[in-house]
Amino acid sequence: MRHKDLSAVTEKIMFRTIALIATFLVATPLVAQTARDCDGWQGHARNIAEPWESHIRTFANNRIRVALLDTIEPAAGAFYILVLSPPYGELGDRACVVVGDHDGGIGFAGITFEELGASYDPARGLTLTAPVTRYQPETAGFDSGILSILINQSTGQVTPSVEIR
Repeated sequence: MRHKDLSAVTEKIMFRTIALIATFLVATPLVAQTARDCDGWQGHARNIAEPWESHIRTFANNRIRVALLDTIEPAAGAFYILVLSPPYGELGDRACVVVGDHDGGIGFAGITFEELGASYDPARGLTLTAPVTRYQPETAGFDSGILSILINQSTGQVTPSVEIR
């Protein structure tokens, strides 16, 4: 095969790959969420949604605890998920992370905590999923999606994402 023919084939393959990736991204948009330390006002114990017994769950033999947080305001972004998980600190305390929707400290407009699901993959960690409603400041509208929170107990890494429906 000549160099010119090889270049044309490579160009076609790259174009098809880019088109396939673009189609996938349009079909299932993923949006970035935030996972920040519990030191902020959102992670305060007074924000645990009542009744506590309905809004706190444990996983991984009680090593991981999650709670629904309701900060009341801002109304369009008042809900967060608090995650307590290994690794443990020197004093035996767990890592504490608050999962929200936007970098600016805004939570979700709604989280259906009753539908919180969990799956475990030994290679990746525990994945929690829940339906969420997100406020879109650009349009002043709302959209629905599925929040996924990947928790790696070995590293303490908490990785949230939302797939828009």
